[in-house]
Amino acid sequence: MLSDAGAAELYDLLNPWDAGLYPADAFYDGLVMTAGAVLDVGCGTGGMLHHARERGHPGRLVGMDPDRAALARARRRTDIEWVEGVAAEAAWDREFDLVTMVSHAFQCLVGDDELRASLTAIRAALRDGGLFAFETRHPRARAWEDWNPANASEVVDASGRTLRIAHRVESVRGDVVTFTTTTSGPDGAVLRVDRSTLRFLDVPALRTFLAEAGLAVEAQYGDWRRGPVTGDSREIVTLARRA
Repeated sequence: MLSDAGAAELYDLLNPWDAGLYPADAFYDGLVMTAGAVLDVGCGTGGMLHHARERGHPGRLVGMDPDRAALARARRRTDIEWVEGVAAEAAWDREFDLVTMVSHAFQCLVGDDELRASLTAIRAALRDGGLFAFETRHPRARAWEDWNPANASEVVDASGRTLRIAHRVESVRGDVVTFTTTTSGPDGAVLRVDRSTLRFLDVPALRTFLAEAGLAVEAQYGDWRRGPVTGDSREIVTLARRA
């Protein structure tokens, strides 16, 4: 079996933070490096904040996540604050210039009540005029249609094993998609099965939830080069300010 700690290590192998390779990482790096105090909600193993500190970010960096194993890896750096919890539990009051939710973490906010409570807490954590930056997959792109075993990926772990990671969609109900991620060993034996549920909100719905929370949309992009959102966009990248 693959432990929670092993899964967190595997996540870093599959998703290294690299602004030179990934336009999304470069986009967020630009925002983080110009902000005095940053809160990353759903920080996972902390790759973005680790990179910012390594690049010389001099201000306050805080990462928040409910996954203890991921936070254990994040805490390899002790010059960053790490907090266990979910967005709705954030209790900061006007302490950050920038709040981020990267790597589609925003889509983990599934229910309306959870989403509203999370946005209220995020707004409270921002200073006046502070920026909330996040991205969601554009529902029109129907990304989940590619989440099937035929598109499985492979990665070599720290012990030299070649692991296979495959997704399978269980259900699509309205704008909510539930799927499993199966990790298998070199012999095909199943090591771990994780179930995830994500919400795919469109532009009008995102704007409505943000406005209700007192967050004014400053810009929305359909790609990481700040192009417009179109029917062909795969992403909805949103920048919203505390009103």
